[in-house]
Amino acid sequence: MTNFASFGKKLKQFATYSYLKLPCWSSGFCFLIQCLYRFVLVRAKPLWFHLLYFLSVASMGLLCLKCFHPRTDSIKPRSLDLFFTSVSATTLSGLAVIEMEILSNSQLVILIIVMFISGEVFVSMVGLQFVKSKLKKLAKTDCMVDSVISYPSSPSPTNLVEQIELGLVGKRDGKDVKPDTVIHSHNQSSANEADLKYNSTKFLVYVVLGYHLVIHVIGVILVSIYLTVVSSAKNLLKSKHLRLSTFSIFTIVSTFANCGFLPTNESMMVFNKNSILLLILIPQALMGNTLFPSCLRLLLWILGKFVKRVESGYLLKNAREIGYHHLLPSLHSSLLVVTVIVFLVAQVVLFCSLEWNSAVLDGLNSYQKIVGVLFQSVNSRHTGENSLDTTIISPAIWVLFTLMMYLPPYTAFVPIKYEKAPPQICEKQKKRRGKIVKNLILSDLSYLAIFTIMICIIERDKMNEDPLNFSVINIIVEVTSAYGNVGLSAGYVCKRQLQPNSNCVDKWYSFSGKWSDEGKLILMIIMIFGRLKKFNRKGGRAWKLL
Repeated sequence: MTNFASFGKKLKQFATYSYLKLPCWSSGFCFLIQCLYRFVLVRAKPLWFHLLYFLSVASMGLLCLKCFHPRTDSIKPRSLDLFFTSVSATTLSGLAVIEMEILSNSQLVILIIVMFISGEVFVSMVGLQFVKSKLKKLAKTDCMVDSVISYPSSPSPTNLVEQIELGLVGKRDGKDVKPDTVIHSHNQSSANEADLKYNSTKFLVYVVLGYHLVIHVIGVILVSIYLTVVSSAKNLLKSKHLRLSTFSIFTIVSTFANCGFLPTNESMMVFNKNSILLLILIPQALMGNTLFPSCLRLLLWILGKFVKRVESGYLLKNAREIGYHHLLPSLHSSLLVVTVIVFLVAQVVLFCSLEWNSAVLDGLNSYQKIVGVLFQSVNSRHTGENSLDTTIISPAIWVLFTLMMYLPPYTAFVPIKYEKAPPQICEKQKKRRGKIVKNLILSDLSYLAIFTIMICIIERDKMNEDPLNFSVINIIVEVTSAYGNVGLSAGYVCKRQLQPNSNCVDKWYSFSGKWSDEGKLILMIIMIFGRLKKFNRKGGRAWKLL
């Protein structure tokens, strides 16, 4: 009994001590977070910051998916498949190795969050926040320097000849200007420029945030209204035991982020006759990726024209100086719209000419065929959703789709030649990366070739046993889709087997779902590598093809 009393006394002392020290611990934790933020702000490289961010989101997604049970206890996905799904959602690849309808509503909500915070627009907005913090810090530094220069500790030259030799005399209206006035006016203009740049970046953060939220809200409302009004679509969700609200939010978040995941096993093929729903999703896919810079520039022009914001004009005239990758110059933005339209027309014309009377478009009228082909063509760039059965389309269309998946989102027809960077920036870039490292960096095509060879080596036994499904072109499509973070897949069809297996059952997931665990791990690396490919746009220049 004495021992219990002594233990209770010590526990009380510990609790009292912990309560008294709690403010110190909280302040220490806040100080640690502040130091980490400053380190990321000043020292961390964008490449490593993005890599750490995506790996953290994918890992947290896996843990959250494992915390909830699937919809049916008879089918429990493996941890590797759940991690593959989380990585695919984080990298916006949209390749699935499990059927989506086995996931519970809670797991679908987890994927919504993962896709939302991994979207390119959201991640770029986080990067803008860091840029804004840096500019704020630089503005404070300029103010401190300005105050020091305004009150110099050392006497200035008093002789007019000495002042002229030192370049401290100016002319204004034919009269000599004192050196202090020249220095002060120069510092004042620099401070105003820094303040304008900071205010413009801050304004850009709010514009991107408003654009991001408004597009999502409008999309969710339109999809919800359509599913509520059209009984066939509503009954289809009920038959699949999907909530209307979850489906609407999931579809809009995935489409705008260009991920390609959908709560249904068949993607949008079950809604291929609901043309209005497909037309609602097409602008979401375009405004979230390929046409985002053009839409952003148009929005800034509207705000500058009607709201009369000075920051809008500064952002439109100084797109490169801001350093925001998605804010393109006027010419590039215009050519981007033309490029997207031309690519869509080319895909629609080729698809309709080859598949108009084939089984791919069977059961659809002319209007539904055109809308379905248009939706599929839009998704071939970066979204990866399917309104048609891609397992039976012709090889020529797959070649075109593979090219579309490989091209960067902001590809334009006419090469944009910007002005040469200042010498200071060139020298800074040389210091960042040595010649040896620069020569070792390969191009995107080189990486695709290496990854394809690795997959062919790993899956060589299945390529020998099942050459029609495990063909080189199907592997190239899957690797390119993963590297381009698109999500289109040739799939796996049991009828293609040369030696039919009675136990083979067609599944509604990507071709990579039939790969070995080693092949899936390599594909996850490819998806992460592809999500970071924007840091390697200048690779492969050491190779000269003569």
